[in-house]
Amino acid sequence: MSKPRILVARAIFPDIVDRLREHFDVEANSDDVIWTQQELAARLADKDGVLTTGSQRVDAALLAAAPRLKICANMAVGYNNFDVDAMTAAGVQGTNTPDVLTETTADFGFALLMATARRLTESEHYLRAGQWTKWSYDMFAGSDIHGSTLGIIGMGRIGQGIARRGAHGFGMRVIYHNRSRLAPALEAECKATYVGKEELLRTADHVMLVVPYSAASHHTIGAAELALMKPTATLINIARGGIVDDAALAVALREQRIAAAGLDVFEGEPSVHPDLLTVPNVVLTPHIASATVPTRRAMANLAADNLIAFFDGRGPLTPVNQPVPGLRA
Repeated sequence: MSKPRILVARAIFPDIVDRLREHFDVEANSDDVIWTQQELAARLADKDGVLTTGSQRVDAALLAAAPRLKICANMAVGYNNFDVDAMTAAGVQGTNTPDVLTETTADFGFALLMATARRLTESEHYLRAGQWTKWSYDMFAGSDIHGSTLGIIGMGRIGQGIARRGAHGFGMRVIYHNRSRLAPALEAECKATYVGKEELLRTADHVMLVVPYSAASHHTIGAAELALMKPTATLINIARGGIVDDAALAVALREQRIAAAGLDVFEGEPSVHPDLLTVPNVVLTPHIASATVPTRRAMANLAADNLIAFFDGRGPLTPVNQPVPGLRA
């Protein structure tokens, strides 16, 4: 019996590709070429499964061009690159990689918060440019983290990890806003208090965004929301591009309506709004919140596990939808 045919759409760890070859006939994008949607569709025309990395859009048009496709295993916890409704209607399973990146991403979110509050990027650029010639009392004076108020929008696993770091590690007062309130035991564990979105924006010294992207969460933070924040506040986005109106944020930063921002994700990434590149009070990183070797290996292995379990008949380990069984036999 022939093996199922699998496409690995971006370069991943070679030994994990070798592991997949034990189970599948694998076409791997080892050169990490960025395919167009048409090129991706052509490669999927004869494939039964695909390992995606979050940058490949799976929509109705792609599914129509890939009649054999049964599963898309995303090497990411987010899956806004999936048209889940179209996949479900077509009988195509989607999976993601939750849990394995929670703590690493929470670490990075807190690192980005600290770098933003303490103006690390600005001060490093100043030093490298040879401008440091004397001490002054207000040189790159930023804002405190310990004892301040941390506002978290999106209180899933990662948001809770950030809350614990803030409350237990830095003595921060933690407030949060979420679609649904946490159970009392979880609130107690995180030392977090539920508040409305406007109250959070008006109150927090540091606003952290960890909300999944959807049509409903598009531009969760725009000009109106930025206007509610304190002029001394910082904004951190480790969620997804599109959660923040990047153009409105650039204006707010330039006009110092908020003190600073730290961004790991951007609208239209890898492109970055050009105005964000010209304001000094923003820390910019290229979507690396989960980028440690152990975590990225765990993500790739979980995506592989989903493919293996699906074709073994055990079912996906971390499904994101429930397609009609057998629709694509």
